[in-house]
Amino acid sequence: MTASPPKAVFADTRSRRLLLIAGLLAATLAAVLLSLAVGSKFIAPLDVLQALGGTTDTETGAIVNGLRLPRTLLGVLAGLALGIAGAVIQGHTRNPLADPALLGITQGAALGIVLAVMVGGISSLFGYVWFGFAGALIATITVFVIGATGRGGPTPVTLALAGAAVSYLLQGLISAVVLFDTDVTDIYRFWKAGSLVGSNLDLLGKATPFIVAGIVLALANTSALNALSLGEDTARALGHRVSLARAIGIGSIVLLTGAVVAIAGPLGFVGLVVPHLARGITGPDYRWLVPVAGLLGVVMVLVADIAGRLVLDKGELPAGIMLALVGVPFFIVLVRRRKLVSI
Repeated sequence: MTASPPKAVFADTRSRRLLLIAGLLAATLAAVLLSLAVGSKFIAPLDVLQALGGTTDTETGAIVNGLRLPRTLLGVLAGLALGIAGAVIQGHTRNPLADPALLGITQGAALGIVLAVMVGGISSLFGYVWFGFAGALIATITVFVIGATGRGGPTPVTLALAGAAVSYLLQGLISAVVLFDTDVTDIYRFWKAGSLVGSNLDLLGKATPFIVAGIVLALANTSALNALSLGEDTARALGHRVSLARAIGIGSIVLLTGAVVAIAGPLGFVGLVVPHLARGITGPDYRWLVPVAGLLGVVMVLVADIAGRLVLDKGELPAGIMLALVGVPFFIVLVRRRKLVSI
């Protein structure tokens, strides 16, 4: 039997990846269109397109452009950011169970929000979202600084341990505040469920630059992640500055996750599950894995949000709850396939 030439194997792999990514792009566009069409009133896809172009009746235009478009755009941003952040987090920590909660990002955002409500008396999403972002930023920098104080600098183990310690501390502080202030409890309970409801184009416009900057840093970090997956000594031998690569990775994680978690709450399982699915499509090469994880995140968040609108006769379930209901059994199946969870 004659072995295939290496160039032919590479070309086959590249063609397979491009074909899968093309299918994923089609799925993403379909999810966006469905998100604009499905709700308490179903709007035909052609009418959706006409509404986006401003050539439909007033009521349909108000529903599509005023209500569902900001919600869909938030779903796209959240899925893209959380999917990419999850891939970067798992790459830097070398932990297949890593997600934003591991580095204290979720807890930091939550503490920022409850303090804004309790101390500053701020009760609107537009008002407390930046406190959530600041809390996520401070928590992640704290984890990184603690993880970097050891002799070998920031390693996957020290980052994971520092993240766990900071997360438990922040969760304890949140519980203490929530127990003694009912106003904070109500707002925290709504935020904790994770939802795309209540977004608007103005708020999205302010959050988008942070997310775009995070995506740029994540894509710039992919080459270093490939080298770090071979070990820090090998990465240094290949010419990478490990500490700088860690700092860029943490920076992208903070920008991506902090902005989204502050706006939409903790949309769990996206950052945890999506990188494994992306790895099954692209293999371990982070230059492909990171953007594919972003697309998969968009599909996952939008499908969960759409499903949440349909499961109840009256009202709807937040996307964060739907992600948990679907994500847990799905992740159990995923874990049983050990090749997918190995990093």
